[in-house]
Amino acid sequence: MRQYRIQGSKRIAGQIAIGGAKNAVLPILAAACLNKGEVTIHNCPRIADTFLSVNILRHIGCRVEFSENTISIDTSSISEINIPDDWVNQMRSSILFMGAMLGRVGEVNIANPGGCKLGERSIDYHINGLCAMGAEISQDGEILRCKGSLKGAAIRLETPSVGATENIMLAGVLAKGKTTLSNAAKEPEIVDLAQFLKSMGADIRGAGTSLITIEGVSELTGTTHRVKPDRIVAGTYLTAAAITGGEINIASVAPRDLTIVTSYLNQMGCKITHGADNITLRGPKRLNLYHTWKHQNTQVFLQTCKPNLWQHYL
Repeated sequence: MRQYRIQGSKRIAGQIAIGGAKNAVLPILAAACLNKGEVTIHNCPRIADTFLSVNILRHIGCRVEFSENTISIDTSSISEINIPDDWVNQMRSSILFMGAMLGRVGEVNIANPGGCKLGERSIDYHINGLCAMGAEISQDGEILRCKGSLKGAAIRLETPSVGATENIMLAGVLAKGKTTLSNAAKEPEIVDLAQFLKSMGADIRGAGTSLITIEGVSELTGTTHRVKPDRIVAGTYLTAAAITGGEINIASVAPRDLTIVTSYLNQMGCKITHGADNITLRGPKRLNLYHTWKHQNTQVFLQTCKPNLWQHYL
């Protein structure tokens, strides 16, 4: 679809269930290849990036079945270390296979990642962190050639990059010794990745804080995991209902992940209630923007609602 046509002046109202988070499922799919057995992942969004990750897993030797929203992966055999650049160039999070493959087989050749355009986003934090753990990474044209036996290290990120945090977590799970990652990203998707790794037997502490500690283990085991709901999609629906004076009930959501968004919408005059896994919003006829903006400028508001706006997808 090349064009969207939007007819305004309509209330957004109704009920919708939120699917799995893209930013959670992609690192989890990369993490699956650390295990030498079978994993089952539920609530996977059926989007292009998910299918690209499945293609990469199949290419490196995994057996994968994708039925409805469940992905079953047999990672007992990995036979390929070269990841095709035509897939990598379409999806920035493919860089996470660098840390996972180094942890599993000690070698991978992968192109510089592509994906959505959010401006210049270097992968230096990823490379520097992995090199500190003993990886040898050289560039051959657009291909990054990575190899090495990983060891635990003390790593501090210059900025709390989500991608670099995830890559170092993946690399540290099977590394020898202890890895400490300071100034780590704290997003809910980091916590979801840690929960998935821990369910396979990884020793990870501190996910969701700025200091993550990983004690390397010798092997992982199979597991079943359910991907957390997409907070960005949920927040978008809440906002759409709010600005149109609508009423919406969102099911299959994690209200805790949306606390900042619902707090500001509440200040704007929205009536919000929530249960353990649902949120209901009733928007006013006119949003009270003055109360929200009175004591803070636009930049502060955006930084509060979306921490590390430019670093989020590094």
